[in-house]
Amino acid sequence: MSLLQEEREIIVQNEYADNFDFAEIENFVKNASKNLFISHNFKNSDKMLVQPRGGFPTYQKQFALNEFFVKANVDVLPLTIDSNTRLNDYAMSKKMLRLSEENEVDMLNGYPLVNHGYRTTRKMITHFDKPVSLRHGTPDARLLVETAIASGIFEIEGGPITYLLPYSKNFPIDKAFLYWKYVERVCAKYSTLNEPINRESFGPLTATLVPPCITIIIQLLEMLLSLEEGVKSFSVSFSQSGSVNQDIVTSAVLKKLAKYYAKQIDCEDANIHLVYHQWMGAFPSNKDYSESLINTATVIASLVGADKIITKTRDEAFGIPTKEANAKTVANTQYTLRILNGLPNIVDEKEEEILTKEVKSIMEAVFNDSADTLWRKVFNSVKNGIIDVPFSPHIINNNEVVTVRDKNKNIRIIKRGNLPISDECFEYEKAQCDLNKDATSIVNDIIHDIGIMQ
Repeated sequence: MSLLQEEREIIVQNEYADNFDFAEIENFVKNASKNLFISHNFKNSDKMLVQPRGGFPTYQKQFALNEFFVKANVDVLPLTIDSNTRLNDYAMSKKMLRLSEENEVDMLNGYPLVNHGYRTTRKMITHFDKPVSLRHGTPDARLLVETAIASGIFEIEGGPITYLLPYSKNFPIDKAFLYWKYVERVCAKYSTLNEPINRESFGPLTATLVPPCITIIIQLLEMLLSLEEGVKSFSVSFSQSGSVNQDIVTSAVLKKLAKYYAKQIDCEDANIHLVYHQWMGAFPSNKDYSESLINTATVIASLVGADKIITKTRDEAFGIPTKEANAKTVANTQYTLRILNGLPNIVDEKEEEILTKEVKSIMEAVFNDSADTLWRKVFNSVKNGIIDVPFSPHIINNNEVVTVRDKNKNIRIIKRGNLPISDECFEYEKAQCDLNKDATSIVNDIIHDIGIMQ
């Protein structure tokens, strides 16, 4: 038995989880419908895939949600996990699930997959015969991912940076890297049985004035950490920034450099996909404005040539969206995509040049760290502020980078902290902004920029 398999045998020995039968699970994956693999859908679809968000605590409500999505012509079903499971608190999620079932009131903000178990959940997944994406936010997702794949969920979102820095304050980041290395190896192992398991990074991060260079750096690094463990299908992603031009430039640089760095580690045979998130910040309370914002994001997704778009709803400002609101957004997004034909190819050579230089400078600094493995180089780079995510709650994040929007709503770096971008690039960033203001006015600008869509 390999060391990985020994570790897997230990991980699944959890009182709240199903009794795992690895031989049966491997046989299931080997013979699973190819429709369940988003990697297969990417290869065989001539359109952008549409995926909503959504998760309810009980099996019955989750099943009903999926029925609504299928009627709305969804391409990828979501399975959003509850926050107790995200924290590996399966005892509490079990208690809240029981209360949800007994009282018909949602006591969890998602689906407690571990507690439901893979045998039960697999019935739902195989019934709909559509790819399902696991959306969670878990620093230690080892048991969750084992349960997901055994259930027939063959797309796993997240990573050691994107599911830690935006969500956690104290979880040790070195442990997160090691736990996600386990996830990558499990995904790579199962990928040899049928179509590849797709891994997807979470590009929005804190969704708060994150400059494109930071978004791209983290996408590239999580991609490399995944590919080096044998993953053959990976999705880089980012979210609507508030600037159409900056989104177009971000996508161009991200796609170009993803191919470039994959080739550097001899992984050019991996399939790299682009995912675009509709606006992830605070939504307007006016539902008509919300729909306009959603439609604008759909147009941008077409302009950037995304392989998949992840939707939001007109009810985002008011709480967890209903299944009806979610299905409505899916149907509207599908309609908008159908009528978007012949869009122009927009290029901003100067912005692409600056952004490419910024990303390559930071990547070079990461690679030049003296550590002996990539994950340790990345870990040190976060510690040292070479990677710095604005508004991250995590204690290891330096939070020295300050950003503000220019007159065209592009996100600009006005304080670089320890980011190793060149003076040329930094001066270009600042030159786009009006910095001849007092500190109070600049702070007020930042506060306005955070809530720009409200």
